[in-house]
Amino acid sequence: MSGTPPPAIRAVDLYKSWGDVHALIGVSFEVPTGTVLGLLGPNGAGKTTAVRILTTLLKPDRGTAEVLGLDVTREPMRTRASIGLAGQYAALDENLTARENLRLVGRLTHLPPARILRQADSLLERFALADASDRLVRTFSGGMRRRLDVAAALVHEPPVLFLDEPTTGLDIEGRTELWAFIEELVGAGTTLLLTTQYLEEADRLADRIVVIDHGRVIAEGTASELKAHLGATVIEVAFDDHEHARRAAAELGGVGELTLDGKAVRVNVVDGAPAMLETVRILDAEHLEPRTMALREPTLDDVFLELTGHAAEADREEVSP
Repeated sequence: MSGTPPPAIRAVDLYKSWGDVHALIGVSFEVPTGTVLGLLGPNGAGKTTAVRILTTLLKPDRGTAEVLGLDVTREPMRTRASIGLAGQYAALDENLTARENLRLVGRLTHLPPARILRQADSLLERFALADASDRLVRTFSGGMRRRLDVAAALVHEPPVLFLDEPTTGLDIEGRTELWAFIEELVGAGTTLLLTTQYLEEADRLADRIVVIDHGRVIAEGTASELKAHLGATVIEVAFDDHEHARRAAAELGGVGELTLDGKAVRVNVVDGAPAMLETVRILDAEHLEPRTMALREPTLDDVFLELTGHAAEADREEVSP
């Protein structure tokens, strides 16, 4: 009787610092084969540093990183042959065409010539770049470059794929199309580690989510488990100015677990309808008139805000060498 198969990706107690700046502080997580892990957090949280270690681009100060059972620091060449990586910045040769870039990746990964041609043409078609396949990449828009960069990571059909904020720079249609393609890859058995600031992206694609902030894992679980932490319902009340929001927050603390986010007040409650009525009564008594008021199910935005005290899209530079 066989036991549980080892995870495709494994990080154990990873540390990485540059001087007094600590990018990772004891980060650990696992990704079972054929699943998606969403690594969630704002810029500067440590997501990209973790990806760079797992893809052999950085060595950790401490800890262990493994991909398909390979220690990435001891066997970097074997690791690279088994993974695909699309980083935050397109790793493309701007003086080559789209087709030439994909064929170059195929040669670098030692694919047979006939397979290189098939893969390049197939990926150009799949990422809606066939009409631009013979244009120089330097003429591409940001969204086109992003799609080509992801395509390049897939030329050698790696069993493990790392996508570091893959939909940054894409419009809604481009993001939706890429999500659909990612779902196809995972359905066919690919293991994926996805870093993102888009909570909707993590909610749709990830089997499990690890939330990182300031170099530490602060929560993990499925999207449903993380949302359940907040209770059944969220009352969101928005005001025209910060002062009215602060006054409302001071009065609504007895309704439920409360978070003040700029001009908005979020109250996590179990019994939605009665709590909504109580909220209206309190605001009316205090002559506080909200701009908008809504009763809704909790989202990962709510989870992140409660865990970290700031929005997921908060912009902080991540230190890199």
